[in-house]
Amino acid sequence: MFLHSLKIDNYKNLERFKLTFDKKINCFIGKNGIGKTNIVDSIYHLAFTKSYFNPSTSQNVMSGSDYFSVIGEFNINKRNESIHCYYRIGEKKVIKRNGKIYKRISDHIGLINLIIISPHDRNLITEGSEMRRKFIDSVIGQVDKVYLQRVIDYNKVITQRNSLLKYFFINRKFDSDTVDSYDQQLISIGTPIFKERSRFMTSFIPIFKKYYYEISSGNESVDINFKSDLNSGSFSEILNDSLSKDRFLQYTSKGVHKDDLIFTIDGNKIKNFGSQGQQKSFLIALKLAQFDYYKTKLGNSPIVLLDDIFDKLDQERVRQIVEILENKDFSQIFITDTHIERVKDALSKSKNKEEIFDLDNN
Repeated sequence: MFLHSLKIDNYKNLERFKLTFDKKINCFIGKNGIGKTNIVDSIYHLAFTKSYFNPSTSQNVMSGSDYFSVIGEFNINKRNESIHCYYRIGEKKVIKRNGKIYKRISDHIGLINLIIISPHDRNLITEGSEMRRKFIDSVIGQVDKVYLQRVIDYNKVITQRNSLLKYFFINRKFDSDTVDSYDQQLISIGTPIFKERSRFMTSFIPIFKKYYYEISSGNESVDINFKSDLNSGSFSEILNDSLSKDRFLQYTSKGVHKDDLIFTIDGNKIKNFGSQGQQKSFLIALKLAQFDYYKTKLGNSPIVLLDDIFDKLDQERVRQIVEILENKDFSQIFITDTHIERVKDALSKSKNKEEIFDLDNN
């Protein structure tokens, strides 16, 4: 897995931008607002067909333009792959692989093995359960398209059931047979989702703990608890028991769409008791465990995007992160930072030579 070149037109604040890469470590250095994060986000866009930071596709178009284009030339499993993401305002986004348009954009997911570590990840700690479910689903979905399709189908049925409950409430009527037909769909789709999430977390949590231990030198104890309504009973029982409540609330209050991850440090929620440095280390350990998962499941090392992660981390932790990635034989790393000396210090013991792109003077 290797990105050889990147061509960007009108992506966020990048009007015309073309780079070639021949080294495993590539660093974008420059002041805030110059576009460092947008470069790595464009690479993420090529892998996942969307921005990591802004879900609204139209808002990724440069102000004053009506389109954006991102082209990446990759080597994937010893094959050259040209990926082109194109969007014009008011039209459907187009993803091309070697000049051929995907009929379904979701078919592209999984081709480019990639992880990103960014301050934006803090939303996993500070925001609601939806963010953490999306994390689980994105990790599993990258290697299991059947799972990804199940999640898409499940969310469609939930939307339909909620609309039905609202219709019944407003019109003061109720049809148990119609609700039951939706319940059976939720059970058949949702139960395998729960089982796969449970299996995934059982194997993922020990790897995550190992990485946090390495990053923190064993100074703190962390854990993740997978919280699900289905931990306490069958989906059928849960839907039946919550039906009266759902009719009143006009939405489905129980199910795998309410699953959550509880993050703790020394027995307390890290959201409330973790320092900024501890929270950052927690999130980095999550992403390193994701790196391991992809490498094991897909058979090759992911491209790693490190967006402004060295701020608020002491230099020892930074060096440990770089050392961990080197020991894992990463395929390629892209780093953004405001201080060139900080990056050079972090990479001082690396066996790989880095390429520095000074955006302030280029």
